[in-house]
Amino acid sequence: MENQEGINIELTEEVAQGIYSNLAIIAHSSSEFVVDFVRIMPGIPKAKVQSRIILTPEHAKRLLVALQDNILKYEAGHGTIKTDDKSGTVMPMSFGGSNKLA
Repeated sequence: MENQEGINIELTEEVAQGIYSNLAIIAHSSSEFVVDFVRIMPGIPKAKVQSRIILTPEHAKRLLVALQDNILKYEAGHGTIKTDDKSGTVMPMSFGGSNKLA
């Protein structure tokens, strides 16, 4: 896979399979953003972090812009994405930064 700047990016078969997540917990410090992707299953009181991504503030902002762009393109072709009232609720625990559900 090659991106716009000509960097050759390898995608292994294992990583290409992806990891399902239905909850993201985001925390930040002055130098990084931490995004924990969690899978919550109905009827199971314990959830496990499936993957943790650590980003610089600059990369976090680039990700935000890329997600906004892709959501607009998706909604243009598939209609508005509906979210429930809990979207964006602050988590009732502190990880040292602003904790938001995503």
